[in-house]
Amino acid sequence: MALQCGIIGITNVGKTTIFNCISNTKGETNAFAFSATKSNIGIVQVPDKRLYELEKHQVTDRIVHTTVEIVDIPGLAKGSNKGEGVGNKFLGDIRNTDALIHVLRCFDDEALPHIDGSVDPVRDLETINLELQVKDLESVEKKISRLERAAKVGDKDAKHGLEVLMRYKEHIENFNNARTLDVKVDDRKYVDDLFLLTMKPVIYVCNVDERSAVTGNKYVERVREYLADKDVEVLVIAGAIESEIAELENNEDRLEFLKDAGLEEPGVDKLVRAAYKMLNLQTFFTVGPMEIRAWTIKTGMKAPQAAGVIHSDLERGFIRAEVMKYKDFIALGSEHACKEAGKFYIEGKTYVVEDGDILNIRFNV
Repeated sequence: MALQCGIIGITNVGKTTIFNCISNTKGETNAFAFSATKSNIGIVQVPDKRLYELEKHQVTDRIVHTTVEIVDIPGLAKGSNKGEGVGNKFLGDIRNTDALIHVLRCFDDEALPHIDGSVDPVRDLETINLELQVKDLESVEKKISRLERAAKVGDKDAKHGLEVLMRYKEHIENFNNARTLDVKVDDRKYVDDLFLLTMKPVIYVCNVDERSAVTGNKYVERVREYLADKDVEVLVIAGAIESEIAELENNEDRLEFLKDAGLEEPGVDKLVRAAYKMLNLQTFFTVGPMEIRAWTIKTGMKAPQAAGVIHSDLERGFIRAEVMKYKDFIALGSEHACKEAGKFYIEGKTYVVEDGDILNIRFNV
């Protein structure tokens, strides 16, 4: 599924360094503010140990991970909403994403001066929020103007839409993000077409120095304290050391370096899984001698639509889905054993696929 996570933040906070840790594409890093003129786009594998557990019970030619697209959006600053730097273009890139990874600088480095003269991740967070809020306010006010004309001629739906939009306007004017406004699900349709920047779900990443990779530091504590009453995830990643580890070709060497840094797994692996979850995605598997593959679907998707992720013909000619649960397959060891134990299920068009399901689709076109 073509879903994107955008990496955002103030310039020179380590966004591209973290992007390079996880992406198949490498972006250029340097110490100059506003030197990037375009966003970097890369495909990121979603780490999933279940694929290798499945391989223990089904010999296969290859393993295929599911993926998420990551967009490294060059640094923003005060005035980006007015086009400072090339801010307007980058705000447009943010609008095209489905969710955001907000990187905060939580390290000191004299060789990499902060654009505002000092390291303060909470200030940086508020700066970015304000830039996005200002742009959202412009979008809301433009739509209010359109609906006012329709409401004057008696359009009842336009009148209700105006009421909803005025609530968003007041909420954003009070320096709040659109996603935190409590509105009825049906009323969100009045802003869905605006693709508001502050409506997107967000993960905050504290980019720290190597010594703070495990325990964090005073900057991380400030961020956590600031976000304590927000329903958001905060991750700690030592981008510089993890980028060096990612460059190692030998997996044993990577594991050894991680161990030396006090880490059990790369922080960026946690980030990718968190982004995948934030996008409301889940995984089902197809298992066979040619390949074991993970497939991405939206949570709550039914079997025919899941089949369509594999190929449109499978959805068009869907007959049934043969389903095994991951835990059953691992515990019993084979499809035959699942059938013998009554753990092999035949499901129709109304079946809602669950995370970890192993599917075999029967179809006729």
